[in-house]
Amino acid sequence: MTIMFNKNPLSPPDGAARNERVQFRELNAGYPGRPVLQQLSAQITAFTMTALVGPNGSGKSTLLGVLAGVITATSGQLRYAEGSPPAFVPQRGAVGDTLPLTARQTVEMGRWGERGLWRRPTRQDRAVVDSAMERLGVADLGTRQLGELSGGQRQRVLIAQGLAQQSDLLLLDEPTTGLDPEARERITALLIDLVADGTTVVQATHDLEAARSADACLLLSNGRLVGQGSPEQVLTPQALTRIWQPA
Repeated sequence: MTIMFNKNPLSPPDGAARNERVQFRELNAGYPGRPVLQQLSAQITAFTMTALVGPNGSGKSTLLGVLAGVITATSGQLRYAEGSPPAFVPQRGAVGDTLPLTARQTVEMGRWGERGLWRRPTRQDRAVVDSAMERLGVADLGTRQLGELSGGQRQRVLIAQGLAQQSDLLLLDEPTTGLDPEARERITALLIDLVADGTTVVQATHDLEAARSADACLLLSNGRLVGQGSPEQVLTPQALTRIWQPA
């Protein structure tokens, strides 16, 4: 796979122009003996929220993993505009409940890329963590064990970990799955606020309400891109029925 970097600076969030933050062409990826993504070509616009939508097994998480750099594509081109390395927030289930981590320690993990695993947090690290936890409304949960938190609390802690990486590209895997309606709405509102502040957000989701709040959608089915555009253009009853119909 070829990875390319665009050296043209991005426009500010309130600028008139909208630029690509990520672009991929003819992207293929999968696992040994099991191809998943097939010839995907699309772009992620800077300073917007993009939803990767599709049923389980459609390739959403695999595509997100490729964009995050945790899965290596087998072929194709992946191009990032100039900016920070992406911050990746995995599904809640990917973080073990049995790990003896407090909420604050979990958020502090977001600083490992900046200072390394074994170095003590600096004053700047602590300030960044404090700010992220305040932003997500979890500052009062700092001493609680991660496994003791509710689903919504835990998800906000994981997003705070992503914010602590101070990236302008935030990738989230199913951030609202399994949450009650109030928690889903709160997470969605937080992501909209982050976009308004200049963060490019990409979330993999099968929560159609969350997807409809995005600026753009990429609709996947069986590892292929079957639709892209605004939610109104992509999430039509006909398209959704077609990809979610029983085999």
